[in-house]
Amino acid sequence: MKKQSFLENIKYDLPASIIVFLVAMPLCLGIALASGAPLFAGLIAGMIGGVVVGALSGSALGVSGPAAGLAVIVLSAIQDLGGYEPFLLAVVISGFFQIVMGYLRTGVIAYYFPSAVIQGMLAGIGVIIFLKQIPHAFGYDEIPEGDLTFQQADHETTFSEIAHLLDKISYGPILIAAISLLILILWETKFMKKYKIFQLIQGPLVAVVVGIVLNLVFSGVDGLALSPKQVVNIPIGDFFANFRIPDFSHWMNPQIYMTAMVLAIVGSLETLLCVEASDKLDPQRRVTPTNRELKAQGIGNIISGLIGGLPITQVVVRSSVNVQAGGRTKTSTIIHGFIILIAVVAIPGLLNKIPLATLAAILFVVGYKLAKPTLWVQKYKQGYKQFIPFAATILGLVFTDLLLGVLIGLGVSILFILYQNFQIPIMVDNEIKKDGHVTIELPEDVTFFKKATLLEFLSKIPNGRKVTIDASKTYYIHHDVMEIIEDFLISAQSRNIKVDLIEIMDHKDTTPHLNCKVVGQDDKKGSAIPMKDELQKS
Repeated sequence: MKKQSFLENIKYDLPASIIVFLVAMPLCLGIALASGAPLFAGLIAGMIGGVVVGALSGSALGVSGPAAGLAVIVLSAIQDLGGYEPFLLAVVISGFFQIVMGYLRTGVIAYYFPSAVIQGMLAGIGVIIFLKQIPHAFGYDEIPEGDLTFQQADHETTFSEIAHLLDKISYGPILIAAISLLILILWETKFMKKYKIFQLIQGPLVAVVVGIVLNLVFSGVDGLALSPKQVVNIPIGDFFANFRIPDFSHWMNPQIYMTAMVLAIVGSLETLLCVEASDKLDPQRRVTPTNRELKAQGIGNIISGLIGGLPITQVVVRSSVNVQAGGRTKTSTIIHGFIILIAVVAIPGLLNKIPLATLAAILFVVGYKLAKPTLWVQKYKQGYKQFIPFAATILGLVFTDLLLGVLIGLGVSILFILYQNFQIPIMVDNEIKKDGHVTIELPEDVTFFKKATLLEFLSKIPNGRKVTIDASKTYYIHHDVMEIIEDFLISAQSRNIKVDLIEIMDHKDTTPHLNCKVVGQDDKKGSAIPMKDELQKS
């Protein structure tokens, strides 16, 4: 049965793996450049992320490799630790930390990110991809591929970089980008999708082949020839000479372990965010086991660090490309890792003919699909409580970076949760309230979020009333809420308020600060009278 499933899916996974490879390769190189690491280190991380992490992970469509979100950390760590080899030791140790995190089941964190934030993250990545590829499409290639931050390494921003390209337009890349984009749009039409041949041969692959041909044709034409910065740049030379090993003599340096911990925490957070995102993109809505993912990432980082590679996380851009290219299983991820290895060994010269303008056109389509206008309309129709966190996450990503942008969206979501809990903390029986009797029905979970409104409501009850606090449907009452009820029982004596408690005492053992006794034949219901010592204290 498994063999049939493999044969059934390979016709989708193989073409998808080629497309992922074409996008992943310049991203690996660009992230290595932005990190201040050897260019080949990015390719090593791409191979390990595809083959090793892809094989061990339980993610159906997630693709792992070097992450742009770690570039600043890596750049700073290499300088602080005194070189790349000591940094590799930190990468290895970070992998062990991630394995421990997996066994401690910290992957559950992924399930606490609101859907609006995850969808905002995907849309925000889409907007960033689109904006960042505009300079490459116009031939202005001052920033490396894979840079997703607003404040760039060249001291420009996403928008100022676009403004600068107007003075440095190259007509060769513009023409190649336009033709590539036309091919990709044509491949999306219903006419092309009717024929099986066009389903087997992916549009991005055709665009890359055409881009290489145009690059060769333009090479002898003034005004159209591409410069070395405008094409893929894989290091050519002795393959095995590019591998490095960690400097284990630094194993007693505490700064190594601090760097490793930072890499493990930030890398794990990025991975868990991307896991949630790739699961939402999956047409079959398969759920990735997050703890297994952390262990797989940990093993991948240990191996990557041991042979000279950058830190690895699951990454949104490549995962999105995998989904959009029609990948069905993690076979596409694994194969893309092997293709990187084979291509770097066998055909680096041919790969260096691929124009970055063609890859920009491919990523334009990826970015548009991630941030398509229909998604914005859908979130708007779901109401402001969904749309505002969604929009805040997008703006956060565009004007900061991935992690900070998600934290901004998460913060906005938490504010809405707090507001909602403040608005509806308790149920009050308004009909009984008219004859002087107030009934307060507590919900199933009375968290500390509800304390503010409960305190405000209890303080506004007129003197001389009868109050019933009903916890018959409640499973949990937070300690802070129990203290509020205790304080109210004490103040009720001086305000001539009679208080009946229903099943409040059932929660006394879990929150022993409720220092009162209940008078009445039924332990479940009765008048609460503060104990003498508490009255004296008050």
